[in-house]
Amino acid sequence: MAAGEYTSVASQRELVEAELDVERRELRKHPKDEEAELAALYESRGVEPELAREVARQLSRDPEQALEIHAREELGIDPGDLPSPTVAAVSSFGSFALGALLPVLPYLLGASSLWPAVLLALLGLFLCGAVVAKVTARTWWYSGLRQLALGGAAAGVTYALGTLFGTAVG
Repeated sequence: MAAGEYTSVASQRELVEAELDVERRELRKHPKDEEAELAALYESRGVEPELAREVARQLSRDPEQALEIHAREELGIDPGDLPSPTVAAVSSFGSFALGALLPVLPYLLGASSLWPAVLLALLGLFLCGAVVAKVTARTWWYSGLRQLALGGAAAGVTYALGTLFGTAVG
């Protein structure tokens, strides 16, 4: 999972960097066109035409600042805030390792029944959702219940398929 996450985020980052390179070339080859494009953008947002042209002219003096502004305004990206593939991979590894440990933990502690593992996994799902609520606008109980329902449904489908194919653990 960590390798997949690394590859995914690295690919996204490379795509954004390629788009930035295109914009950088455009700024270098056609600086007046890009300045006019920026002025038109400000005009479309209600800035008076003369002021929009002056703002665009001043902002276009510094090529790196011009690139950052064009990237934000045209592409919707912040060149200084690109995701890190390494951070994504390490986070993914840690999350999946912890998530995989929860249902196995009761067996490591001597359990012989499926129910302690199920209960611990469901508790983990709820707590994970509740913690996520700290960075969202949702309440902790809503996020916890949503994670519990979705994770529980996925586990139920997996268990049902295991039973159907004769590989379920009882």
